[in-house]
Amino acid sequence: MSQVDSLLREPLINGVDKTYGKITEDIVRNTEGNPPKDWWIAFGFAVAGLLLYVTAVSWTIFKGIGVWGLQKTVNWAWDITNFVWWVGIGHAGTLISAVLLLFKQKWRTGINRAAEAMTIFAVICAGQFPLIHMGRIWQGFFIFPYANTRGPLWVNFNSPLLWDVFAISTYFTVSCLFWYSGLMPDFATIRDKAKSEKRKKIYNILSFGWRGTAIQWSRFESLSLVLAGLSTPLVLSVHSVVSFDFATSVIPGWHTTIFPPYFVAGAIFSGFAMVQTLMLITRKVQKLEDYITIAHIESMNKVIVLTGSIVGIAYITELFIAWYSGYLYEQYAFYNRAFGDYWWAYWSMMTCNVLSPQLFWFKKFRRSIFVSFIMSIFVNVGMWFERFVIIVTSLHKDFLVSSWNYFTPTWVDISIFIGSLGLFFTCFLLFSRTFPVIAIAEVKAIFSSISEAAQAKARKEGSH
Repeated sequence: MSQVDSLLREPLINGVDKTYGKITEDIVRNTEGNPPKDWWIAFGFAVAGLLLYVTAVSWTIFKGIGVWGLQKTVNWAWDITNFVWWVGIGHAGTLISAVLLLFKQKWRTGINRAAEAMTIFAVICAGQFPLIHMGRIWQGFFIFPYANTRGPLWVNFNSPLLWDVFAISTYFTVSCLFWYSGLMPDFATIRDKAKSEKRKKIYNILSFGWRGTAIQWSRFESLSLVLAGLSTPLVLSVHSVVSFDFATSVIPGWHTTIFPPYFVAGAIFSGFAMVQTLMLITRKVQKLEDYITIAHIESMNKVIVLTGSIVGIAYITELFIAWYSGYLYEQYAFYNRAFGDYWWAYWSMMTCNVLSPQLFWFKKFRRSIFVSFIMSIFVNVGMWFERFVIIVTSLHKDFLVSSWNYFTPTWVDISIFIGSLGLFFTCFLLFSRTFPVIAIAEVKAIFSSISEAAQAKARKEGSH
């Protein structure tokens, strides 16, 4: 269906030779044949990280969580930091797909598929940390409320940790449905282009026999809107619930009402940064510069500078509230963050999350590939430090001076974190070679007659 676009608006698909058939060929090409050399190099690093992760987790399960740097004072550290960080990264995928779909933002079409996949893999990474932290992972089913023969032994419904179970499992389920339903038309496209019978059968099963009839498209669009409507409040609820793990406690620096909106803004901030990282790598490795354009990158940078500014205001608000409360322990908690033993983590957080994104107020930097990639890494690092600062600096000096202690990670802590990155990138790279990383049907939808006119105009201007 053709739609009305402004000729003044920057095209979201580049290239003067684009046709509907060429779009299919460009995107499906990456699922056919042998992977390029760059993909193998990236995959090799990712698998090495995955092996490190398996080794470190196996060692933890075999020896117990005593192999971590935890002690009686800091009994939550890197594991929960990693958990909150990965959950945050999982937010932007659904935000891009669901919220931007409801608001009819066309720039989502070039990046929504990879962002949705990022959500799935990030939540898988996140969900493992609470299980490992239990110490007896084989008893993990105890966290689920189900009919049992243990008499009065039941999960604690008043605990935010149980709310995490409901929130994250619901979010993961809806995100999977949203992601998979969007893939079905594209699976059918790959099936129709497949030359081998085996490949044709596999993609036919994955597409559930999609034929592209009018009634199928009608139901597809209705389902997409319903799932987008379900996903949108989940985006806000999941990290709010995660923040309750801290806000409902009495620890200075945690017991604050600003945490839900603060965590949600931070999650969107870090999630967009990770999407930016993935998109910049994907467009280069898979030669998709015509579909993941500078306009897409600039739009994401605008979201990053907006959410980064919100996060910066939250940091300042925390400081003000601590001073205004007149509560000695709260005031010391924030003084200790900035000037205590972990000052280096606090100022790394402030530099990466508050100062560095301000470069994106300048159009030159928003449209620079190199600057965008470096800034996305900075934000991811800064957001990890944010969670580390909140958790460790509040715990290592609590109410009793006699229990003050300094936390130092062990090689197992570090290996599990680095290894989880290997798990994430292994999943993403396999996805990028098996499924189309760009939604073919949705990209074709914005390749309207007016877009073609815009391209014709560009060709005409280029000939002079």
